[in-house]
Amino acid sequence: MTGPQTPKEAIRANVIMLSGSKDEQTSADVFDISSFDLPSDAGPGGAGGACTNSLLSIMYNTKGSDVTWIQLLKKMHDMMKQKKFEQVPQLSSSRVKDLNNKVQLIHPGGSGRTRAVLIGINYVGTNAELRGCWNDVEAMNNWLVKQGFKEGPESLKILQDDGFHLSPTSANIMAAFKWLGDGARAGDSLFVHYSGHGGQMKDDDGDEEDGLDETIIPVDYKQAGQIRDDKILKNLVCPLPEDVCLTVVMDCCHSG
Repeated sequence: MTGPQTPKEAIRANVIMLSGSKDEQTSADVFDISSFDLPSDAGPGGAGGACTNSLLSIMYNTKGSDVTWIQLLKKMHDMMKQKKFEQVPQLSSSRVKDLNNKVQLIHPGGSGRTRAVLIGINYVGTNAELRGCWNDVEAMNNWLVKQGFKEGPESLKILQDDGFHLSPTSANIMAAFKWLGDGARAGDSLFVHYSGHGGQMKDDDGDEEDGLDETIIPVDYKQAGQIRDDKILKNLVCPLPEDVCLTVVMDCCHSG
């Protein structure tokens, strides 16, 4: 019988997650992001998430190629605090990471493919409706292209509840995560951005110190339920092979 796996054994890829709040915190949906001082071509403007737009503001306005991970995290925190948002951005990694290294989404080898899944859910017509999640996806996609990520159906999937893109149902989100990792190999650069509601549910397998699983909430949550972090770990993160880079940005409540 083999013993329990170490984190490095369970997660072979190099995974970095930047989240907009601690597990116990909520995340702000901002009515007007004009105060974030984004370039005119960054996105559609209007409403948006505090996490997404503080990240983009810093990367656009601070010579983004020279920003380190620790600088990004601190500047995001300072910006949110200045704007009276209580949420505290978090960074986690599957490997010991030097936070003084510059922010880089593309694998250092630079020879692999890029793939991205961008999810924006406004929950249109519900009492949980948000305003800025579609805008967040458009702005993030614009920035990703500038970082070297490719567009097109082989490289990008966008899920939005706008009647035009693939609907962000539970099944479609999980299928998109599977697509992201299908055929992944050493040197690939993968990216996930989620802007929508996040939640918490009672831990069902005893692996959480606080007794709660964190969740993302698909558009059909009333029928299909919430998507637990354990399910995302098992179906997206753990199957990835060694030397694949996956960056995840979670702009939602309870995302630490």
